[in-house]
Amino acid sequence: MNRIPLRQAARTLRIQILRHNPRDPDSQPRLQTFEIEEADAMTLFIALTEIRERQDPSLQFDFVCRAGICGSCGMIINGRPGLACRTLTRDLPEQITLAPLPAFELIGDLSVNTGKWMRGMSERLETWVHSQNLESLDIDAMEAAMEPELAEQIYELERCIECGCCVAACGTARMREDFVGAVGLNQVTRFRLDPRDERSDAAFYELVGDESGVFGCMTLLGCEDMCPKDLPLATQIAFLRRRMAATT
Repeated sequence: MNRIPLRQAARTLRIQILRHNPRDPDSQPRLQTFEIEEADAMTLFIALTEIRERQDPSLQFDFVCRAGICGSCGMIINGRPGLACRTLTRDLPEQITLAPLPAFELIGDLSVNTGKWMRGMSERLETWVHSQNLESLDIDAMEAAMEPELAEQIYELERCIECGCCVAACGTARMREDFVGAVGLNQVTRFRLDPRDERSDAAFYELVGDESGVFGCMTLLGCEDMCPKDLPLATQIAFLRRRMAATT
């Protein structure tokens, strides 16, 4: 007779969260522990939502899509950057420690202002298509067909969701506030490949050809290892270095 396997008892998760409100002068960084019962297919996002709804409504963390697309729920999970909505608690031990992503302005608890950093990086690197066709609103020219292989290369780099995990995992970004990070260098590579962008090699290299750009990278591979979209970030940095070395 076939026996139905016994269901294992649900674990009790002990989630330590680094709490701090920088706008409150009396707030001091501290670890606060919450206990919740683990559910089937529970993600960290679900666990945090349960904590906020049932235990502490003041807990701050960010989310939008809950599907690993917006990048809002990036945080340090047991010492490693990751997305709360894509992290299953069953893949973690019962003791979980969460902290905000470093290198970004802290809003409160697990919430950081990645948008401010990303906007500053984009403005500095001018991450938009520079083309006379765009200025003249020549839509037909802007929508001209390109080779499928090239379109696939550009699309691969466009999968970046600007979650900030690569910046949080980067040793150079922790030591140099002006470092544009793997996300910035990925943007430069993408626009360098785009045939609609009319900027020269020299124009691109002027943006990232120093210690705050491609030559600041220490090749620790933290960016590529921690990217939740598995983008070849280290490969793109190496590509930029080779191109620059070949043209100088």
